[in-house]
Amino acid sequence: MIGIFDSGVGGLTVARAIMEKIPGYDIVYFGDTAHTPYGTKSSETVIGYTVNNIEFLLSQGASVIVIACNTASSVATAEVLGRFAVPIFEVITPAVELAVNTSKNFRFGVIGTRATVTSGIYEKKIIEMQPAAKVYSIACPLLVPLVEEGWLNKPEAAMIVKKYLHPLKTRQIDTLILGCTHYPLLKKVIQRKTGRRVHLIDSSISVAGDIKKFLENHIEVDKQLGKNGKLTLFVSDVTDQFEKIATMTLKTKVEFNCVKI
Repeated sequence: MIGIFDSGVGGLTVARAIMEKIPGYDIVYFGDTAHTPYGTKSSETVIGYTVNNIEFLLSQGASVIVIACNTASSVATAEVLGRFAVPIFEVITPAVELAVNTSKNFRFGVIGTRATVTSGIYEKKIIEMQPAAKVYSIACPLLVPLVEEGWLNKPEAAMIVKKYLHPLKTRQIDTLILGCTHYPLLKKVIQRKTGRRVHLIDSSISVAGDIKKFLENHIEVDKQLGKNGKLTLFVSDVTDQFEKIATMTLKTKVEFNCVKI
């Protein structure tokens, strides 16, 4: 079983991408809706949440873990790689690789939570791959609450996105990394505000591709995974919006269980 967790509903974009890229695999998803957003929390707190989330997914039978949260990926990956003896995927490295391979002018924008932007992880990884790159990052703390509330098509969402993206447009970026798995749910409005010449990098698609390649090259791991096409959803707090956004994201009616961990 492939285990995926996020601070809330955004990681379902990763679940959807995996279901499309490698259909038929059993997936267990945990949305930590009781503690969302992670981007406003301290690194120590996010690391604690991440460890608890992985332990829960392992208890549910997961043998591959996907950290479908940029904040957790940026501050907790090193900690959990040394703690758990299972394959663990994060969403930052695949997005950076796709961005560098996509950009023509190596002028990158990154939008994410405060914690992700403060970590500087995207700038570090991009410069490692392309030393000539220029990277401009903007924290967008209001976007996760907008998604969690289901305000995807509200005029207020468009206004807030435009306000956040303005400094990046003046930098003449050609590639924009959506540094939070909630943001693909706002992809249409973000593309409208950046213009068609700017390539949007969706980490959910890139990490799904990495998982596919990994399983093709590690048959012993692939054999451990169930392939009944089963999706099991857990949340740490019941919200009406989670069900609404989950149904819209996965394009199917969903059922979920509430657990306290």
